[in-house]
Amino acid sequence: MIFLHISYIFSHHHTPIWNKFSDIISSVFALQFKGRNNIHLGPDVLLRQRSIAGSSTFINLREMSERFKLPPGEYVIIPSTFEPHRKGSFILRVFTEKEAAAKPMDAEISADITKQYISESDVDPHFKHLFKQIAGNDSEVSVFELQQTLDSVISKRTDLKTDGFSMETCRHIISLLDRDGSGKLGLVEFHILWTKIQKYLDIFKNRDTDNSGTMSSHEMRDAVKEAGFQLNNEVLQVIISRYANQQYAIDFDCFVSCLIRLEMLFKMFKTFDKKETGKMELDILQWLCLALS
Repeated sequence: MIFLHISYIFSHHHTPIWNKFSDIISSVFALQFKGRNNIHLGPDVLLRQRSIAGSSTFINLREMSERFKLPPGEYVIIPSTFEPHRKGSFILRVFTEKEAAAKPMDAEISADITKQYISESDVDPHFKHLFKQIAGNDSEVSVFELQQTLDSVISKRTDLKTDGFSMETCRHIISLLDRDGSGKLGLVEFHILWTKIQKYLDIFKNRDTDNSGTMSSHEMRDAVKEAGFQLNNEVLQVIISRYANQQYAIDFDCFVSCLIRLEMLFKMFKTFDKKETGKMELDILQWLCLALS
């Protein structure tokens, strides 16, 4: 016999008024996967897999309790908010007749980013001619020229939704790829960026399974993984909060901004985590330079 009790945790972000409880607990159900592990529970799995047990009602409540009689085995217990894509914090208590082990299902945070090593001789003449048209007489692409170029190219795509690249995104791009500290992109740096944009575009189109021209929260998880970033649920929730619109969709320019920012953050962390302990220590100067970069 298993007894489940789950409670919603209040925080300063939530107003304690009943009709404001759009993100509180509404249901809980359990799935069983016999002889299988390391399964990503995305929509493709959850829609096919029938739940072994579940709460009897689907309404917004601050807490709920359920009692189930289940055969011995390994189960996944999944609480659900009343509205989709809502972030909620819960306390889940499981009472069993016999001792049972439990742990949260989540991914380790890591990044696998392939560095590109090219020289000017590796760049084809057609791209050099294109770069010269964009860069002008100084043979470098400024943040303003970069924004105009990206907006001009992406605006011609009818299969992508975009509000245009922000100046902040373009500054992050230059900060990531500017190897000589000029604050601009030279030929090789711009070629590396163009390769990244093409890769991001392929990932975006491949993971946009409903052809909406945007990334949903579910699609975004697989997209960042294909781009080389293994993130846990907490980080993915922050990404959705930071980059998604009111419909919880991420358009292409925000998608690129997110991946560029992730690569920057992993690069910075690796620089300061000299002993590879998974932790870093910063003095005030390092912190300010890091935060302002």
